[in-house]
Amino acid sequence: MKRFKKSVFAVAIATALVSTSIAPYSALAVDKPHPEIPLDKDNLEQLVVQSVERTDNGVMLDFGSEYDGYVNLLEDDIAQISIVEDGEKVKNSPGIEKTKWDTPKFSAQDKGDTYQLETAEITVVINKAPYGVKFLDKDGNLINEDYSEFGSSAGYEDGKPYVFRETTPDEAFYGFGEQAGLELNKRGDSIGLWNTDSYGYNKDTKYIYVSIPFFMGLKDKKAYGIFFDNTHRSYYEMASESDDYYYFYADGGQLNYYFIYGPEISDVVSQYTEITGKFNLPPEWTLGLHQSKWEYTADEIVEVAQTYRDKNIPLDVMHFDIDYMQDYKLFTWEEDYKQALAELKSMEGFHAIAINDPAVKKEEGYFLYDEGTANDYWAKSADGTPFVGPVWPGDSMFPDFSKEEVRDWWASKHNILFDAGIDGIWNDMNEPAVFEAEYYWTMPLDAYFGYEDNKILHTEYHNLYGHHEAEATYNAFELYKPGERPFVLTRDMYAGSQRYSALWTGDQNSSWEGLEMTLPVNMNVGLSGVPMVGGDIGGFAGRPDAELFARWIQIGVFEPFARIHYDSDGGDPRVIGQEPWVFGQEVEDITRKYVNLRYQLLPYLYNELQEATETGKPVYQPLVYHFQEDENTYDIYKQFMFGDNIMVAPVLEQGGTSVDVYLPKGETWVDFWTGDEYKGNQTITVQAELDHLPIFVKQDSIIPTREVQQYTGEKPLENLVLDTYLNDQATYSFYEDDAQTQSYQDGEYNVTNFTVNKQNKNIVTFEQQKKVQNYKDTKLKSYTLKLNNTEKPSKVQAASSKYKAVNSEEAVKETSETYFFNEEENILYVNIPANEKHKVQVFFNGNAR
Repeated sequence: MKRFKKSVFAVAIATALVSTSIAPYSALAVDKPHPEIPLDKDNLEQLVVQSVERTDNGVMLDFGSEYDGYVNLLEDDIAQISIVEDGEKVKNSPGIEKTKWDTPKFSAQDKGDTYQLETAEITVVINKAPYGVKFLDKDGNLINEDYSEFGSSAGYEDGKPYVFRETTPDEAFYGFGEQAGLELNKRGDSIGLWNTDSYGYNKDTKYIYVSIPFFMGLKDKKAYGIFFDNTHRSYYEMASESDDYYYFYADGGQLNYYFIYGPEISDVVSQYTEITGKFNLPPEWTLGLHQSKWEYTADEIVEVAQTYRDKNIPLDVMHFDIDYMQDYKLFTWEEDYKQALAELKSMEGFHAIAINDPAVKKEEGYFLYDEGTANDYWAKSADGTPFVGPVWPGDSMFPDFSKEEVRDWWASKHNILFDAGIDGIWNDMNEPAVFEAEYYWTMPLDAYFGYEDNKILHTEYHNLYGHHEAEATYNAFELYKPGERPFVLTRDMYAGSQRYSALWTGDQNSSWEGLEMTLPVNMNVGLSGVPMVGGDIGGFAGRPDAELFARWIQIGVFEPFARIHYDSDGGDPRVIGQEPWVFGQEVEDITRKYVNLRYQLLPYLYNELQEATETGKPVYQPLVYHFQEDENTYDIYKQFMFGDNIMVAPVLEQGGTSVDVYLPKGETWVDFWTGDEYKGNQTITVQAELDHLPIFVKQDSIIPTREVQQYTGEKPLENLVLDTYLNDQATYSFYEDDAQTQSYQDGEYNVTNFTVNKQNKNIVTFEQQKKVQNYKDTKLKSYTLKLNNTEKPSKVQAASSKYKAVNSEEAVKETSETYFFNEEENILYVNIPANEKHKVQVFFNGNAR
């Protein structure tokens, strides 16, 4: 979010903000972890298997007196590979959710030089001398294997666990959580994972806020995944040194990784999130637009919210940044902000989210400091005394979230925020960030957590700090808002943090580069198991001009988490804000147009997120996620899929008025705005003036939409519009629940399957199947079947009941068993009762298009 208010660095930032309001801030980006520890390839230990012992779920490998190895089969397509010190147990990090597996049926065979394990999907071949592992599919084709040209493919080098693997020049790599750069495919990159407060990061910043040690390889159109469950700082040289190999290693910890075979990318993501846990469905209000600024005054928060209403731009959430606290003391309120919150909550349809940092002000008499000190709840310096470091409040203490009792204590304090009216919590500065250059802007590496007889050094716990804080925050909702769905937003993650929180991508630059970079960052985060992700619309560090903001809001409304958020102006009147109306009428109108579109698409977005809770799928998807058979999609990052059926191709260059759009093969694509149809496997040029965002829909798709609201829940969902693009057959499974509580986890939801079928050239049929009907409070009365690119029907009927023709789209939505044909746009609207039990047939005199 921000940092260094009292430092020389902050002065430099403030000076830059005053000197220009729209320039990129790449010069301010700081890449500041401790020095990297390289892997010495001349010092690799060569491991030789002395003996193999079959176990209930795989094998144990004896490497002699120093190490033991394990190959455990968790499912037919998942193997866990570990090498640990002799007699040591394999340790799961807190990122792991599933620890008990039903071992698949497998065969084991000793073949002399190798030992072979075979399931229904994969074969694991273990080479004994030197040790190495390769994976084959069920047909015997090579998926992936160790690389041993350096004399050893896996083991330890001076305490650093490492793995070398072979690659081919055409193999692509995705994932790694949140990574800067202007590419989706990370082949050729040198990647590091160490959660770092990187204000104003740019495309060349190596370390930013999130560490998810999971990636996918895509080779020969088949995908596999590797999850290196190691919380230490880790490194990934992804064919950056040679086209023949890649390798990964960590500063310390165990060698423990999971190998997952697809062959579909979606299969890999699903299995990875089976290991680390699935995202939980958020309350619907969090899917609306959010507005935020560092250093809004209390009055400005209310004024900005009211201006959104006055200008009819939908908005659901205002954020309270650290300014609401007394002297930056956590779980305290400045009275004027508390009153502003009360006034905001008295207005129709507004929710509020409050920021929370982990740094607790060191001040006797401050209840949080006194309680934490009395109970020994703080992280420790190497000498055993509580660690003290400067952050926003000045000298600060850091809760030791590795202790369950500290997480419980932290959760118990949230009533102070909830009782005031706060609905969601925003965890910031939780890398953890410390304003101390000597220790690389975090705690010293020899600081520790845990108990005196079981210390966890900062080197091991750093990447987990925000994960456990998110868990504690998530649990606060269960404590004080039982039955309600939690919403936690975080800047810092490890693998598995998606169980507790959504992610925003930190303090990106307000620049054209920053805009472009949001696409691959969001896509790779999504491929790493985190479906609810978004960046600061307009950028945080600096200010966009009107053109940049217009382009940013166009794509920002398609981010699962959509928030306008920006840096302080330091009180300088020359620096404009970042609310849509400050850029003039044209940008205000563009904002309204695209925010309205988001609110129309909320049923679609909600359904995509619900599916993510079951499969782990991303919502903000790279094209390759759906089209891995089309090699042209492997490196495309300037387009993305919004869910399974909508493709967005934004303008990302200053002054741009057109964009080249690749249409993946195997599909017909329909221009969302014009209805023009295009065959896949081609690139087209689309004109895109400032108010136009190219959007395409897959043919044979149904997109559920609704009327625009000024906030979620303003109006009950009584009429669901089924926006249908039909060539042959389109289907959709529509999910509905109360959108607020945890009741859906007890089965209180509805699922209705829709099928629209072109029966022959003269008849289109609509059918619904109410698959699950356990949500009794549904307000749905009707569906509007919207058939695009069709012709005027001769009649519409269900069984013997004939539908009546009316003269407008509004009339058809308001009156059951009616239809309207828009001759200018060739769109047919049919109002179908939600309880219609019969097949609805649309008849045409000529050929239905």
